[in-house]
Amino acid sequence: MNPLNVDMKRYAPIVVRIGIALVFLWFGSNQIMAPGEWFGYLPGFVPEQSMALFVTVNGIAEIILGLLLVMGLFTRIVALLLALHLLGIIFFVGYNEIGVRDFGLMLAAVSIALHGPDAWCLDTRFSRKA
Repeated sequence: MNPLNVDMKRYAPIVVRIGIALVFLWFGSNQIMAPGEWFGYLPGFVPEQSMALFVTVNGIAEIILGLLLVMGLFTRIVALLLALHLLGIIFFVGYNEIGVRDFGLMLAAVSIALHGPDAWCLDTRFSRKA
């Protein structure tokens, strides 16, 4: 048995959690700074006059959820919400490079939801004190 592998396993959940959180923080901030660049990805039911608002609100939600995930607050719930959000995107964009990318991100979010809070989550810190 290689002790290096044992020591490294404990870092896997935090790497996935922080990685996914950073992706959502990046997506969210881009949606707020340049909502027009995201109009082409919107589902057809969004009225043209509401596109900027829809993208901006989505960006704000992604930033909030990304920050919660970085901090490890409500980890399982946030990861599940992000996975469902990605599933909705996949449903509307279909089978293309974005759908495939978001499928991978969705599986990572599901992984976080299944694993739950890791040792560095604030959820874990708060539950120890309770």
